[in-house]
Order: sequence, then C-alpha cells, then structure tokens
Amino acid sequence: MTSRRRFLAAGAALAASPLVAADDIPWTRLREGRLVLLMRHGATEAGLGDPAGYRLEDCRTQRNLSDAGRTEARHVGERLREARVPIAKVYTSPWCRCRETAQLAFGMAEDWEPLSSFFDFPEREAEYTRAVLKRIAGYVRHPAGGNVVMVTHNVNIAALTKHSVGTATLVPVRPDGCCSARPMQPFTL
Repeated sequence: MTSRRRFLAAGAALAASPLVAADDIPWTRLREGRLVLLMRHGATEAGLGDPAGYRLEDCRTQRNLSDAGRTEARHVGERLREARVPIAKVYTSPWCRCRETAQLAFGMAEDWEPLSSFFDFPEREAEYTRAVLKRIAGYVRHPAGGNVVMVTHNVNIAALTKHSVGTATLVPVRPDGCCSARPMQPFTL
C-alpha cells in the first residue's frame, strides 16, 4: 500500500483513534523526562500533500501553517511550559510547516532528514523509520536531561506508532533500548 493510500485510510481511522482526555495526560511522567514526544505539525492551509514542484528551500512553494496552526503550536509550547515539562532537544522535519511549529512551540529546533515526510516518496519510509527508531532507542542508553521532541508528519508518526493523529497532537514514546518504541496514548493540549 502506498503512503498516499495509507494516509487516506488512516484519516478515516483518525476519528476512531482515542485521545487521552485532558485530565488523563500523564503530566507526572512527562515531567520526569526521558521520553520522546512525537508531534505532528500544526494545522495547515487547505490541501493534501504539497503543491506540484514544491522545494524544501522555498516555503512559498509548500503547504504551510494556517493561522489556526500557528495558534496550536504556541498553545502546545505554553501548556508544556506551564506544566513544567522539561524539553532537552527538539528535532524537526525540514518542511516549513514543521520548522515553524517547532519554533513557535519550543523556540528551538534542529532539522533532521529522517523526520521528512515520505508522503510523496514511499520508498523512503523504511529507511526513515529505522533511523528514527534507532535514535529513540539511543535515549535509553544516553538519556537527555528532559524530553526530546520530534516534530514531523502524520505519515511518519503512523509508521512509527500505528497511530494516525490530528494536527499538533503529541505521542509520547518510551524508548525500549532495542529496535522499537512503545507509544503511549496520543494527546492534544
């Protein structure tokens, strides 16, 4: 199944994918750190995928955050700061919508290619997923002082966790030190 078809099928399942209620967010566990928080970028301008001929180095050619997406990103950052959730490092897909989400939410981010969308490049799915899982597993052996955030795309999160998530949704992942990650329940703030 191609990434595009999987994305469309996952979208249908999204409504059925339960999110943690606000009262059930694992704040204590998040404050302890040593989790990886996979985050989908904020809401975008209307569309599916990027326009034909888009270029990563030119945000004007991509589907970017909407005003609602910018508000979502700021809200996530504010809520995590209010809850005293430590963020040690932020990685982002080099797509402009992810970079902007990361900057608005956390004020920092480092581009990392394996977080790139493979929506138009399904042949990259296995390679990118392996690289992300390897980095997540590494945090068991070398725990950061806080949580690590990875801002990416729904197709990437679905490949990693089997969860299809809405915009600005977080999926906490517990590194297992091997070759997989144990996702906790996704939540929005």
